[in-house]
Amino acid sequence: MRDPFFRPPASLVRAAEPLAQSLALKTLPLHLHEILPAFCIYEFINRVVSPYVSARLASRVYPQLSRKTKINWNVHFVSMVQSCFINTLALWVIYTDKERMRMSWKERVWGYTGAGGMVQGFAAGYFAWDLLASSIDIDVHGWGALAHAASALTVSMMGFRPFVNYYGLNFILYELSTPFLNIHWWLDKVGMTGSILQLVNGIALLTTFGGSRLVWGTYQNYRMYTDIWRAVQNPGELPVPSWLAIAYLASTTALSGLNFYWFGKMVQTVAKRFEKPKETKGKTDKKKQ
Repeated sequence: MRDPFFRPPASLVRAAEPLAQSLALKTLPLHLHEILPAFCIYEFINRVVSPYVSARLASRVYPQLSRKTKINWNVHFVSMVQSCFINTLALWVIYTDKERMRMSWKERVWGYTGAGGMVQGFAAGYFAWDLLASSIDIDVHGWGALAHAASALTVSMMGFRPFVNYYGLNFILYELSTPFLNIHWWLDKVGMTGSILQLVNGIALLTTFGGSRLVWGTYQNYRMYTDIWRAVQNPGELPVPSWLAIAYLASTTALSGLNFYWFGKMVQTVAKRFEKPKETKGKTDKKKQ
């Protein structure tokens, strides 16, 4: 399936070719016109759109937030826009790209479709922005967020060799849980901690996170490891360099490890929101009397 987005400017393709050749990212010039605008749009949303909209929709909360909390709020705003957009785009390609559906294990490792490249282009633009944002405000986001952004960007960029572009699109569906994560965070900030809405959203968050990242993600990792192993064992005309296999597997394994770690933290966090307050010793003694 061809890239349904507009054709890249010839001048941009020519300018990107030397870099793409040096990095062995053959299809990168075909999607740079999607990566760069995505990066700029997300930065614009972070710097302009989120502060403007949030100050009006949450006029009693947003202006009073500390610097660190405002930074986090804006990042969640960008994440909300990105996750809704990229999930819709990825699901559309997965269900409409007939060429992708017919791929053999060889094509799943080395194959490429323009539509799949488009999704990875927009995703790479976000992950590049996320890496920059995490680096600038490391005191706010922490090293875990930085590692996640770096791993996600690495996986996305490797798809432009192309290498396991097929699975890169499947891993995009990790983002299915992100809207509920953002809503959960916002409910805390607007004073709705422990509300029925947060309970319903918390259940949706744990369900989608566990389903998309732990169950679906683990299954896709297994399939990808199997296909890469086949490619290593049957090099033919397209051998898999050992460094490439190791780098990709290390990145996806790191992401999987973070997902399991974060899921445990999420369960604890959601549970704490609905814990009944412990009775004081005095009240307990009175009840016993």
